[in-house]
Amino acid sequence: MCIRDSSITENTRASYPLQYIPGAKIPALGSHPKNIIFLTCDAYGVLPPVAKLTPEQSMYQFITGYTAKVAGTEIGIKEPVPSFSACFGEAFIPLHPYKYAKLLSEKMQKHGTNVWFVNTGWSGGAYPKGKRMSLKITRAIIDAIHSQELNKVKYKKVNVA
Repeated sequence: MCIRDSSITENTRASYPLQYIPGAKIPALGSHPKNIIFLTCDAYGVLPPVAKLTPEQSMYQFITGYTAKVAGTEIGIKEPVPSFSACFGEAFIPLHPYKYAKLLSEKMQKHGTNVWFVNTGWSGGAYPKGKRMSLKITRAIIDAIHSQELNKVKYKKVNVA
């Protein structure tokens, strides 16, 4: 298999043994995460760049698995198309999505884990009017999550009817 071969899919993945990664921790065991990050590509430009989710909101977003298919990720996609995949991997889950969402919520509460919803899609309007979130901004958001900087800011709670 050649990972550069796009004859079957443009969105190719590859895997290799962990020991091939310099500095990898072996065995690959660690503590519970402080942060979980849901990446979504909002094609409508209505989601904020980042949102800190409650356990209930995390369950909802995890179950819906909202994102958009964009050009370059799937054959035939020319402009963003909304997509929903339960638990961000519906094809690979054997149990009902609610079971996984409930487990996520329980682990979040037990271990004090934050869940962040990061929009890698459009801001200020839907495609093509809005502007795609830059990789530079997305990386800065992820860095601020990992450095705990976003835990130090005030949040505005927005109720959605």
